[in-house]
Amino acid sequence: MKLSIVIPVYRVETTLDRCLKSVAGQTFGDFEVILVDDGSPDGCPERCDEWARRDNRFTVVHQQNGGLSAARNAGIDRARGEFITFIDSDDYIADGTLEALMPLAEETDLLEYPLWRFYGAADQTFVAFPQQTYDSPDDYWLGTKAYLHTYAWNKVYRRWLFDEVRFPEGKVFEDVYTLPRLLSLRPRIMTTDRGTYYYCDNAKGITATAKGEQLRMLLDAHLTAGMPVDDSYYMHLLNIQMDVCELTGDTPRLPQRSVRPCGSTRQRLKAYMLNILGINVICKLNKIVHRFRSPSRS
Repeated sequence: MKLSIVIPVYRVETTLDRCLKSVAGQTFGDFEVILVDDGSPDGCPERCDEWARRDNRFTVVHQQNGGLSAARNAGIDRARGEFITFIDSDDYIADGTLEALMPLAEETDLLEYPLWRFYGAADQTFVAFPQQTYDSPDDYWLGTKAYLHTYAWNKVYRRWLFDEVRFPEGKVFEDVYTLPRLLSLRPRIMTTDRGTYYYCDNAKGITATAKGEQLRMLLDAHLTAGMPVDDSYYMHLLNIQMDVCELTGDTPRLPQRSVRPCGSTRQRLKAYMLNILGINVICKLNKIVHRFRSPSRS
């Protein structure tokens, strides 16, 4: 078995068939699909069983609801392929994607391919990558700004990377915790411009609905990642820290540092303010500005 495709399933009656059809129709055929029904309370368990009956490449794991990480981990435990990839059941992949990716996967340990982010939304964006190999995880992390696309999907992994690594259960933004752990194993990494993953817009997803506690987890994932931090990454972390402080009242955990102002006018202004006023003051000012911008409550 060459490739194991792990697909967690929970409350996706309207999108499940679209996802599975995109996989079943791939021209590359040496794969297994592990559908992990994470205690879905709708018709998804029956739909999974039906797919397994009509296509022997599909198998189903039924389990009590444990969350996305638990579902992915269950799939990893059952995987028999030399390679593993993940697809979320409200997303799908383009025709010919696996055929394009698998010859490249043979040359590396971790392969990342292009995606449409928030596909179907007004702000959808295409995230493209050059055809490039990285022997240094640090070069990949900073050079591609991988901290902005730590997604478990849109990547093909050699199975050995998950010999000791699992997704953290009970956490949101679990991908941000996991990718740095995989990179710490120092895999050979490749990015490619071939294939396409469609990350579909989901107004109920964690990215759209995250509150203070969830953003705390996101910040914690980054601060404990052990990855190098340049000015661009630091400013990304600063934005998360500002949101956490505003929503929770926490004091900043992100260490203070000076950065070189660059980018848009707004980004440069924020960098100047950080350098002059410090992170504590800029977080307080952010909260005050948003309070005055919010509509009055009666």
